Amino acid sequence: MSTTVVEAPTVEAVTTELTSWLEENWNPDMTLAEWWGRLAADRWAHPAMPEEAGGRGYGRSLCAAISAGLAEAGVVGPPIGLGPMLAAPTIAAHGTPEQVQQFVPEILDGSTAWCQLFSEPNAGSDLAGLQTKAVRDGDEWTITGQKVWTSGGHLAKWGMLIARTDLDAPKHQGITYFAFDMEQDGVEVRPLREMTGDALFNEVFIDGAKVLDANVIGGLGNGWRVANTTLMIERANLGGGGKQPVSLSGGPRTGRLGDTVGKLAKRTVGGPDGEAGRGMSINRLIELACDAGRSADPVVRQEIVKLHILGEVNRWNLLRAKAGGSRTGAEGNLAKLAMSELVRRSRDVGNLVIGADGMLAGSASATGGGVQEVTLFSPAPAIYGGTDQVQRNIVGERVLGLPKEPGPAKETPFKDLPQN
Repeated sequence: MSTTVVEAPTVEAVTTELTSWLEENWNPDMTLAEWWGRLAADRWAHPAMPEEAGGRGYGRSLCAAISAGLAEAGVVGPPIGLGPMLAAPTIAAHGTPEQVQQFVPEILDGSTAWCQLFSEPNAGSDLAGLQTKAVRDGDEWTITGQKVWTSGGHLAKWGMLIARTDLDAPKHQGITYFAFDMEQDGVEVRPLREMTGDALFNEVFIDGAKVLDANVIGGLGNGWRVANTTLMIERANLGGGGKQPVSLSGGPRTGRLGDTVGKLAKRTVGGPDGEAGRGMSINRLIELACDAGRSADPVVRQEIVKLHILGEVNRWNLLRAKAGGSRTGAEGNLAKLAMSELVRRSRDVGNLVIGADGMLAGSASATGGGVQEVTLFSPAPAIYGGTDQVQRNIVGERVLGLPKEPGPAKETPFKDLPQN
């Protein structure tokens, strides 16, 4: 019995289809909610998702072509944030068909925003040491505990929550992954002010909040495996690049869409979605060097080229991994390490170019303050999404086969482990 193999379309075919679709569908008089609805309905919002979850099942090169096509057309891109980046692909990979139908469409059309409830005050680098508890009561669970470094928690309707459901199981086996309603009694979100002046992160206090058993993602006690899917997607996305259209995270916006495009295009935001989160772009650094009269300085030129080379190597590594499948199992970790190094180097190159102006910020700066924003934000990428040290441990232990640090036997029940 023969099997029909359906070949993926070419980049040229996808680009042509997108261009034709945009000519028929883009209308600056629409609201953002209406536009996102059209993108989701015709499967342009998240083309990497499988078809049964509202996507097209496209690989990285085709998705990059779509992002570039949207950017070049000058239209607003699909919703961004932790819902599309993490929640939707995780639910598509581990959720039931009913869960996919319940949660994913509202993510792809921007109706609901999500946050990530993983890290705790005593469970950051050792995430599996988390102590937030979930106790079953009939068809629902009661959650008690504290989470921290929750990006966008103050805006989110839903959270990706991992909690301990079995104290008698070993550390990595007694954890369950939930789709958690953030808008309920027993949930308090407090912003954490950073030295940038922003409050992108939050701490979340959960006291007796509820979650339905039907919202367990991936099965009881299987939360560590599901969480690792989320983390690997996160690291690969944080380390990625390519031309992106302007967009927003969060829920639908009202008002004429055409009036929003220009504002979005000019906006620079700190954090993973903005320039500070990925460092200064090469074009921006060249522009600064020209304005400062240092474009012929051999040291400045050399450092900009080094930064460009590192970015290209990271991009090629991701493309190669996607084309040939995971070769080492650590492509996402390597991309995350490269991204935090890119931010640090772009900070250093930016300050090399602007010199003493780097001591000034905001309107007092003659160069606009972009380098200063990156400078203040630069420690963060080495921390969020798993620290650089965590990434190196994963590469060393899981890929290179180096011995793990000594500790209790893996079979030890969590309740018998030393608690931090």
